[in-house]
Amino acid sequence: MADILDQNEVDALLNAVSIGEVDAAASRSTGPSEAAPKEVSVYDFKRPERVSKDQMRALQSIHEGFARNFGASLSALLRTIVETRVATAEQLTYSEFIHSLPSPTCFNLLAAPPLTGQLCLELSPLIVFPIIDRLLGGTNTEIFIPQRPLTSIEMRLAYKIIERALESLSEAWSEFVKATFEVVGTESNPHLVQIVAPNEVVVVVGCEIKIGARAGTMSICIPFNVIEPVIGRLATQGWLSYSRDTSTEDQVRHVTQNLRHAEIETRVYLGEAKMAVREALSLTPGDIIKLDKLIDGDFVMQIEGQNKYAGKLGRLRGNRAIRITRSTAPDELL
Repeated sequence: MADILDQNEVDALLNAVSIGEVDAAASRSTGPSEAAPKEVSVYDFKRPERVSKDQMRALQSIHEGFARNFGASLSALLRTIVETRVATAEQLTYSEFIHSLPSPTCFNLLAAPPLTGQLCLELSPLIVFPIIDRLLGGTNTEIFIPQRPLTSIEMRLAYKIIERALESLSEAWSEFVKATFEVVGTESNPHLVQIVAPNEVVVVVGCEIKIGARAGTMSICIPFNVIEPVIGRLATQGWLSYSRDTSTEDQVRHVTQNLRHAEIETRVYLGEAKMAVREALSLTPGDIIKLDKLIDGDFVMQIEGQNKYAGKLGRLRGNRAIRITRSTAPDELL
């Protein structure tokens, strides 16, 4: 409820209006009748956000897994440490994406059946040439980056990188959609390639690749119309729960059934004894060696070289046996 002015306050207000200290129009406006300022959000019709923030976070999470796998695969190929990480994940128009790329560059068109349409995979010359130099026996210490398209021989070497990227990409996307990525075209000038309309929305995932002191970028362009049929699976909670459910009951049961038939090596540690070399050389069948453990003590049973159980020695149907009495600690003395 608004405050009520008493007579003295009303007289003071009228007096201030009459001498010009208070604007009359402002005095007629009271607090409750004032219109609250409206909150206005900026919307750019040239760049509509067709992918929600939750879906963008899910896409970024998928490609973070891709970056880890691709970095490990590239490290094995080059026999050196390769760091790969997701640097950016944003929505752009296709024309903005194309104009952000250098020319010439290693620009590849991808297909991902059963998804319709094409995607783009771009590798910066700043990282392609050092990788090719490494494959040919170079050290990447000082290498000149030429401003020219890749030659036929260099392109064949670059395909080794691209093939590993596509394998990691297919594996990372398998939790989202079963798609197999493959190269359907290669171009050095990205401005000559138009897979969608210039104002069409695309999701661009930018990865940073570092090899020693050298660093470059790799960009994955995903047009919205390619993932539109399956975009509903990218809700953060739904995608995370989906990826967890696929590795619970069925896989645990399958792995358990296979492990039940696996053969393992078990052994029981009976004890040890010390003797001189001349005594060991004079041993003959039937000799008795006195061990350091009592027959009624606990004997440790190892499984694949690790302490697991302890028990008592005995016989069962004419065979030597051990009766398990308890579990042991991994560091329990033998």
